[in-house]
Amino acid sequence: MLVVEDNVNLAMGLARGLETDGHVVTVVHDGRLAVSRIAEIRPDLIVLDLMLPGLDGFSVLREVRQGDVDVPVLILSARGEELDKVQGFRLGADDYVVKPVGLVELLLRVRAILRRSSPEAAASGGVYELGDVVVDVGARTVSRAGAEVEMTRLEFDLLACLLAHRGRAVTRAHLLARVWGFPHPEKARTRTLDTHVASLRAKLEADPSRPVHLITVRKVGYRMDG
Repeated sequence: MLVVEDNVNLAMGLARGLETDGHVVTVVHDGRLAVSRIAEIRPDLIVLDLMLPGLDGFSVLREVRQGDVDVPVLILSARGEELDKVQGFRLGADDYVVKPVGLVELLLRVRAILRRSSPEAAASGGVYELGDVVVDVGARTVSRAGAEVEMTRLEFDLLACLLAHRGRAVTRAHLLARVWGFPHPEKARTRTLDTHVASLRAKLEADPSRPVHLITVRKVGYRMDG
């Protein structure tokens, strides 16, 4: 696991907490050094700050996603604005946690990401058809009218969770717990889920403003039809 954080004391504290949870941790304090270390050690997960010397966190994430290393990334930043979160998820972050955060919650988020990205999780699931959209959950691929549809890790995890309950309403709390690993999803006040639903509709629906597959269930959550 790689921790990219320029605050030395915070980085060491994160490393100790993750090591106590059974992880082997490498720490770097510079964005450009992080990019080279990612290519060298190919970590199972990256905990990434945004405000870094050398190369900012968004740029690090962009380089990771453009490279050949498929690794989950958890952004841990003091920047809590909605635009920052949207930018992070659009670039392919798997989770976005705002500082300060308790160690217990952070470890739960890390465990949820690792669980979703495990080989066992990738090997499960089947093939679903939604009109001209084909989703292969085991292979983690999506195509529309025969053309590949690019998905971030979280977008695909959300899609797979909805497909697992196809035809049934799935509550917001369930989705936030299963996909994002929120420890208390019923108390969460976040637009992250809605942002990802909008992105999925743009990629899967013929008319995202009038969805026929990814349906909003008022005061409950969402349902996947078709």
